[in-house]
Amino acid sequence: MDWLTTVDHKKIGILYLISGGFFFLIGGLEAILIRIQLWKPMNDFVSPDTYNELLTMHGTTMIFLAAMPIIFALMNAIVPLQIGARDVAFPFLNSLGFWTFFFGGVLLNISWFTSTGAPAAGWTSYVPLASPMYSEGQGVDFYVIGLQISGLGTLVGGINFLVTIINMRAPGMSFMRMPMFTWTAFITSALILFAFPALTVGLVALMFDRLFDGNFFDPSSGGNVVLWEHIFWIFGHPEVYILILPAFGIISEIVSTFSRKRLFGYSSMVFATVLIGFLGFMVWAHHMFTTGLGPVANSLFSIATMLIAVPTGIKIFNWLFTLWGGSITFTSANLFAIGFIPTFVMGGVTGVMLAAAPADFQYHDSYFVVAHFHYVIVGGLVLGLFAGLHYWWPKMFGRMLNEGLAKLTFWTFYIGFHLTFFVQHFLGLIGMPRRVYTYLDGQGFNGMNLVSTVGAILMGIGTIVFLINVAVTAAKPKNAPADPWVDGRTLEWSIPSPAPEYNFAQTPLVRGYDALWKEKMDGNKGMTPAEPLGPIHMPSPSILPFFMSLGLFIMGFGLMYHQWIFTGIGAALTFGCMFLRSVYDDHGFHIDPDELKDKGVKA
Repeated sequence: MDWLTTVDHKKIGILYLISGGFFFLIGGLEAILIRIQLWKPMNDFVSPDTYNELLTMHGTTMIFLAAMPIIFALMNAIVPLQIGARDVAFPFLNSLGFWTFFFGGVLLNISWFTSTGAPAAGWTSYVPLASPMYSEGQGVDFYVIGLQISGLGTLVGGINFLVTIINMRAPGMSFMRMPMFTWTAFITSALILFAFPALTVGLVALMFDRLFDGNFFDPSSGGNVVLWEHIFWIFGHPEVYILILPAFGIISEIVSTFSRKRLFGYSSMVFATVLIGFLGFMVWAHHMFTTGLGPVANSLFSIATMLIAVPTGIKIFNWLFTLWGGSITFTSANLFAIGFIPTFVMGGVTGVMLAAAPADFQYHDSYFVVAHFHYVIVGGLVLGLFAGLHYWWPKMFGRMLNEGLAKLTFWTFYIGFHLTFFVQHFLGLIGMPRRVYTYLDGQGFNGMNLVSTVGAILMGIGTIVFLINVAVTAAKPKNAPADPWVDGRTLEWSIPSPAPEYNFAQTPLVRGYDALWKEKMDGNKGMTPAEPLGPIHMPSPSILPFFMSLGLFIMGFGLMYHQWIFTGIGAALTFGCMFLRSVYDDHGFHIDPDELKDKGVKA
């Protein structure tokens, strides 16, 4: 019941991590099944229809249900600690965000167990393929309604972090003293605020087409199929930066800590992050060069896409110059961070290649695009998330991960990743189209596909090693020190591991960038408090977010199957909980100074 009702940002972070990790395993299993099907020509391991379902669900699950929640897990666990706050601005909303994401993800994956099967129109769900004419049954309906519910959770989470970072920073923490991870969380939240409504609008329009015979995307009734591409990619390209920017922040923290150096060019990193966020909304049509937008649109979007490589390149040099001359410690977290840099550069270089519209006519819908995308998302984001999990694990759970197993995770996953996706560049260049369930013999595809499948299995082994490490670590006592890396620079390392419920008994006074490191350099044992030891106000736990999200889940089922009684029950449950929340005044509770002193907290 504690976990169902919690509004504590640290526990919600763990809930995000467990559910995101679960969906990551499902998405990874789907990927391995795809690779087994493609390991030899004319394979019949799965049927064409099942292959399309696997392809659609792998992409959708990994982007929306695995990557996003694990990012939110780290943001929840770390951002309030880094800014010296006791919780997020809206703890109730934080809980609601998690449960709506979770129920949306469960709804989407239930489609596997229905008579019509999972959605099979690709993770981008392009119309007319996703229209009722070509995708009969409820498969795409699960996609449309599941992502609407899940996206609602992401949107409220983004708004929550924007307000938290703007309003709840400790005294002395100006914007230009914020840690880099907090900066990237801030820009990511702004991108979520502006990008996710576009997806919601598109999904609602597609829902009307499918469930109520609308004609937004039906050309025979005056609709437009290219409209869906615009709506999807106006969301979809900022989404790439929503995913990768937090990884940039993680790498910045880790490289700085394990080089024992201040991050090189901090202000240029901040402005580069802001610029990436701004330009991320100006490049969506580079996914549509072959649609027929014309030479002017293609040229403008080519230029904008190449332009975004500039602030990204700035970051690469900042990390290299931070490492340069540093006293580097090769912990597992730092191995993931250093491995991230050249891998992400490779993904970025192929992105610039795809940005040239005439060349894109050749690359488009080939395995070259698959290789580019995975070098950015897996070689970038997933390596960044692994780095962050190994780095902040003691702060989240009070236990140190086993370094030997962690390094084994890194090498198996890293080698497996490059084996899987490096050869796919060449598969694309010699003509293998993506989204095909098999291929003929004698086209030069066989060997490289086999190498790719072996690599995918190696990545799976690396993930299993990580899970073994988690299980082994969970059996140990919680004995991690406040600053297990010794060289921790930011506020989260100034408090016990794991952090107490109230985070900071006294709000810290921030006297510079890398606040804890500055205190260490001045010979202080910890942070200087900005207030005397006094009562701490904490929000009350609540079961309402769980039931509000459950109501949306039931309502989604009712809409899909035109069972209006279920739609009514779900709506009544959701709006009933909203009414209860509005009339019930939540005063929270106080932790008294005497209680803190009993726990050994000294002023």
